[in-house]
Amino acid sequence: MSAETHPQRETHSFQAEIQQLLSLVINSLYSHQEIFLRELVSNASDALDKLRFRSITEPELLKDEPALELRIVPDADKGTLTIEDTGIGMTHDELVKNLGTIAHSGSREFLQALAQKGKNDVQLIGQFGVGFYSAYLVADRVEVVSRAAGETSAWKWASEAHGTFTVEPAEKATRGTAITLHLKADQKEFLDEWKLKQLITQYSDYVGHPIKLQVTKHVGSGDTQATEQALEVVNKASALWQRPKSEITDEQYQEFYKHLTHDYDKPLAWTHFKADGTQQFTGLLFVPRHPPFDLNSQQQRGVRLFVKRVFIMDRCEDLVPQWLRFVRGVIDSDDLPLNVSREMLQDSAVVRAIRKHVVKKSLDLLEKLAKDKPDDYRAFWESFGTVVKEGLTLETEYREKLGALVRYESSREEGLTSLADYVGRMKEGQEAIYYVYGESRKAVADSPHLEALKQRGYEVLFMTDPVDEWAAQGLREFQGKPLVSALNADLKLQSTEEEKKAKEQQSEGLKGLTDKMKDVLKEDVREVRVSDRLTDSPVCLVVSEGGTPAYLERLLKERGKGMPRIKRILEVNPKHPVIEHLRGLLANDPAAPQVGEWIELLHDQALLTEGSPLSDPNRFARRMTALLTQVATQVPPPTATQAQST
Repeated sequence: MSAETHPQRETHSFQAEIQQLLSLVINSLYSHQEIFLRELVSNASDALDKLRFRSITEPELLKDEPALELRIVPDADKGTLTIEDTGIGMTHDELVKNLGTIAHSGSREFLQALAQKGKNDVQLIGQFGVGFYSAYLVADRVEVVSRAAGETSAWKWASEAHGTFTVEPAEKATRGTAITLHLKADQKEFLDEWKLKQLITQYSDYVGHPIKLQVTKHVGSGDTQATEQALEVVNKASALWQRPKSEITDEQYQEFYKHLTHDYDKPLAWTHFKADGTQQFTGLLFVPRHPPFDLNSQQQRGVRLFVKRVFIMDRCEDLVPQWLRFVRGVIDSDDLPLNVSREMLQDSAVVRAIRKHVVKKSLDLLEKLAKDKPDDYRAFWESFGTVVKEGLTLETEYREKLGALVRYESSREEGLTSLADYVGRMKEGQEAIYYVYGESRKAVADSPHLEALKQRGYEVLFMTDPVDEWAAQGLREFQGKPLVSALNADLKLQSTEEEKKAKEQQSEGLKGLTDKMKDVLKEDVREVRVSDRLTDSPVCLVVSEGGTPAYLERLLKERGKGMPRIKRILEVNPKHPVIEHLRGLLANDPAAPQVGEWIELLHDQALLTEGSPLSDPNRFARRMTALLTQVATQVPPPTATQAQST
């Protein structure tokens, strides 16, 4: 867009979310002012990366300024600090859009999450990447002069963060962006060249472009001694991942992670590797400590792709499967072409090989974290466990390794356990890994479905994450032991010949009652049968092999993905007094109305114990009242003397 199109100064209002973000940044990060330099240098580095990538197919963009570099110029007389790059630059419209509105997808969700977590959640703000707006931590006025690559006109953006900003034509001899900060009176320390050197070394030593700082140098000697201003390269200007691991300290890895992700916390773990086989590439992968606010976004992938040290794209989806979308880092390939497109990546054998290696390295890293630092792994699991379990539903190749990583609560004790530890504690004769699926530990811990398992001393895993049922079906078995839901019709319990014969006799003895129950409940259940899992409860509902558990059925319905109601199996406890009494009622008078009332009441009880809603709560209440009334009229109340004696 030419200057003639916009010849005068324009005044624009910040988008409401920008004003809110500015306020949050200024008020929440006041104790972290120095991060402004990391953020602005990081943005400048991205601008240089974008230009270098475009120049592969458009070399003329480099004609007026071949150098790709950053320059930082403090001016004590004016009280300003300028961060300038020779990168891609911005047009008039890009200045308005990029600096006046939030183009970041999910930004409103970010602000909502920030409001829920608290305005001082520095980690969340950092993960979002406050970028340019961090300048207002130290400046009361910011001016941006930018000239887009390939354009002849430049533009100046300016604001004091009071709700508006201006844009007007400007003069700039070469492409790129210069950000000038008018420092606040109490922030003049950021004009000191030693302070700036220290911050650049700490936060931005890994930027792959030269960062030149204007410094004062003494020249001459004696009476002819004088000072002059000169630009001095401060950073190493080499990709950290290309250096030998032996030369990189933990602190350098951690600072590079912060530079890469804008996170304020250290990573939980990292792995640095080089592949020299059929494909040559280098990788540096990190596991964050906290989840980003948009972790569940389908487009959330955190690995950057470089080709021969040239930045190609951010969040490269083809390098990392969706269930590893929390992994952050870089992959630098020597085999891909520099002009690679997203379409080419999808069909690339090189990318498929890299992806396989990234998955293996990520799983090895998590396995090592779980083994060496169980407390850190527990923190990781609380943040990212649900995402890892998605892999069990999507992958078959890594099923056993993923199974070793999952953690669940169990009936054994509070806290999390691994499947390997569970198998190591299995009772003699136990042939399966048992689990129960439900809303919470409290909801499943006393489930009637667990009674026979508890009686045998079998540990039961509590699966309370919505994705758990799918994950268990995807895993199927671990170390040769099948995963069996306590809600399934077939518990795969070992029985002696005597126990099998006794169950056959009980089934035969209760056939009249189970047939009657099936007739009364024909609209609700597919079968009524004698149970070998119940010891204390009279009835429970179970699902046939491959059936949908009640909790999952409710979840799908709540999310608008309702499915036809699948009839379940009603199991009865032949030794329970209620069942014995009901059999007696049926034998005395098969047409007695109480029989049908009791049967429906038992079915309602089974629904309630599994957490399912009743189709007619009022009818349930009436039946319960009638039953209590019947008991009350048949059993006389105690006398006053009897009541006092108790």
